[in-house]
Amino acid sequence: MKYMSMTKRWFLTVASMLSVVLIAVSFLVYALVRNYYYGAARMTVEAMNSGEINSIFSLYGASTSGFEDAARSYVENFQSKDKLAVWVINSKGKVIVSSNGFSISDDVTMPDYSDALNSPSGTSRWTGRLPSGEKIMAYTCTYHYNNGDFGGAIRYMVSMDAIDAQLRTVAVLITSVFVIVLGFLIISSTLFLRSITNPVRKIGEAARRIAGGDFKANIDSYPYNDEIGELCNIINDMADQLGETERLKNDFISTVSHELRTPLTAIRGWGETLQQIGDSDPETTRRGMEIIISEATRLNDMVEELLDFSRMSSGRMKLNSERIDYLAELDEVVFSFKERSIREGIEINYNVPTFPAPGNGDPARIKQVFINVLDNAMKYTEQGGKISVSAELPSPAELTVTVTDTGCGIAPEDLPHIKEKFYKANNTVRGSGIGLAVCDEIMNLHGGRLDIDSIYGQGTTVRLIFPLENAASQENENE
Repeated sequence: MKYMSMTKRWFLTVASMLSVVLIAVSFLVYALVRNYYYGAARMTVEAMNSGEINSIFSLYGASTSGFEDAARSYVENFQSKDKLAVWVINSKGKVIVSSNGFSISDDVTMPDYSDALNSPSGTSRWTGRLPSGEKIMAYTCTYHYNNGDFGGAIRYMVSMDAIDAQLRTVAVLITSVFVIVLGFLIISSTLFLRSITNPVRKIGEAARRIAGGDFKANIDSYPYNDEIGELCNIINDMADQLGETERLKNDFISTVSHELRTPLTAIRGWGETLQQIGDSDPETTRRGMEIIISEATRLNDMVEELLDFSRMSSGRMKLNSERIDYLAELDEVVFSFKERSIREGIEINYNVPTFPAPGNGDPARIKQVFINVLDNAMKYTEQGGKISVSAELPSPAELTVTVTDTGCGIAPEDLPHIKEKFYKANNTVRGSGIGLAVCDEIMNLHGGRLDIDSIYGQGTTVRLIFPLENAASQENENE
């Protein structure tokens, strides 16, 4: 598609439409003014009372000489000579008297007189030019004697040159206003468009830089608090978040590389050691094989965690749901941590109800959540600390499993981000930073919730809320 700037598109559409509208308005205003002036002239010439003319002319009798005497008397006593010119025309169509005192040529064109003769009203109006070139508006009234015979006509004329001159002045004024208004609209619209297009160009520039990996690109020169300003702020926030995500991703890659290297180094070291000693030292061989198996298991768990994270990110994490007892799964996990807690000198207090907590879920995924939460509690609790695991049913349809430790806790500024992918509040402890993100997704898929509260320096509490089915009936059966 061919590129066309907003300014050019505006001139091709809006500016052209505005021009058409302004031209139409200008013509309309001019037409209204012209009609007003011409209407005033028409009212002036048509204001002559034909009844008054008949009464004046009838005083001189029904004769040619009487008509001529009446014409002279009428013209001499005409009160509006400063506005109108008057011609008196006899029955033969000849102008016998004029208000300007000059004789009128017999070949002068008088369309209004000809039309008046054929008009039922005996009157007619015409606008045109005299042989001298002067533009006039003429109005002719015919006169008939009392016996009905045609006596002649009175022709009133008003000059239109002054009116046309005034209209030309109005036309110039309207054109000037049109040009000024159109110029103002073009200039103001151009300035307004530039206030939009210039920031849009900067936004495009910043977007290209962000797409190229420069997450420090910011738009900080837009002065208005409007939609574009909001867009600039959104792009700035997006750049900051992408930059933070990029940093967390790099930290994640570095952490995972280190976490993978540690068991691989142990496996390789003990493999080389066992290769060298052969069967000469059974005790060392047994201990080396235990470490290799332990580190391989740890390595496998890390790979599975990464695969789970990949499935979660792509929306491909699936559940193999079946009817399970959440507390039974919790019992197995807590029991598996007993030996580790003794080895690390951490006390685990376990207190859960004796009745079952049935529901639909994926047992492997539920265990994964319990293991991750307990593993974090163990990692962040020093020797001599305590971990409390409890469960309660705040309602028949809900189970709450609470894991509380006396570890280092989470800083207030880290707590809102602790379930985000790649985020690690404490980089001194091993871990990839994606375990809680995966657990939170698993809880959401089960219709549950994972909540975390923490006091920095005192410990952390994790609450796992699961939906139950028929919990009340099961409890009654056990009673």
